[in-house]
Amino acid sequence: MPADSMRPAHDWLDHDAGPVVRPYTMTQGRVAPTGGEIDMMAFVVATASEAQPAGRLQPEHHAIVAAAWEPIPVVELASTLDLSIGVVRVLLGDLRSAGLISMYEPPAASRPHDVDVLKAVVNGLRAL
Repeated sequence: MPADSMRPAHDWLDHDAGPVVRPYTMTQGRVAPTGGEIDMMAFVVATASEAQPAGRLQPEHHAIVAAAWEPIPVVELASTLDLSIGVVRVLLGDLRSAGLISMYEPPAASRPHDVDVLKAVVNGLRAL
């Protein structure tokens, strides 16, 4: 009998790609970050060594801290780590609560949109 047929078949294991983990497993079922919303264009910067509170941190948390020693936008961080933006936001909320990262939102993200500017853009597009 071939060795492959001796292995148990699991839904969570892909023989070519390795273990397959659903995003909600990484976030323990959470869909919103702790401490408020996180803008996709916000910059993330690691503030402390990832070795400090390693009790509850998952490998993805460590990867985020390692990638954020220099400022990096949330959306680029998600792309770099090949994780969905929703998962990254939840994990960033954990790291922010633990004091391992700082978040810097771009000024435009913290201000409401100027309706007059948006109308001018729409009118300009219509004129084309």
